[in-house]
Amino acid sequence: MTIVIISLIFLLYLVLITKTSIMKKIAIIALVFISSITIVDAQQAAKSVYFELGGPGLASINFDTRFSRREDGFGGRIGFGGFSIDGTGAVFIPIGLNYLLGKDGKNYFEIGGGVTPVIVSNDDTDGDNFSSTYGHLSFGYRLQPSKPGFTFRAFISPVFGSWGFWPYYGGVSFGYKF
Repeated sequence: MTIVIISLIFLLYLVLITKTSIMKKIAIIALVFISSITIVDAQQAAKSVYFELGGPGLASINFDTRFSRREDGFGGRIGFGGFSIDGTGAVFIPIGLNYLLGKDGKNYFEIGGGVTPVIVSNDDTDGDNFSSTYGHLSFGYRLQPSKPGFTFRAFISPVFGSWGFWPYYGGVSFGYKF
């Protein structure tokens, strides 16, 4: 299983450094993530769906899974969020890897990182559309029961990109583990 995780991380790295369009990168990253979920699904790994306010998706719906049968350890997430104001819309697709540390099967320290492609469109006649990508880290608390039930996360999520580094950013999420 470790070889699969290392291979997925390496593939994601290669996709992100190549000079392909942002949409192709998003498609490849999503395909890799879905493939990893299929591999893990056979092992009955912990999975959850949650709404996140703040964090790399701004306001997003996310799917999170562990890469093994354990409740803690390595995992990944993918989400979809965005907003629209006065004809300008933005779509955020947070993708990341995380690691959960905990001993009681319910309370965890979460550490992680990833990338968030952003696609912005403008309804004005000039058609100013653009896409960008920024990186994010995550350090926080996760309440995740060992059986199906309510999940909660509170975290600090520094973000960085070509525009610089913003260390004081965070968020919360509420969801369900199944």
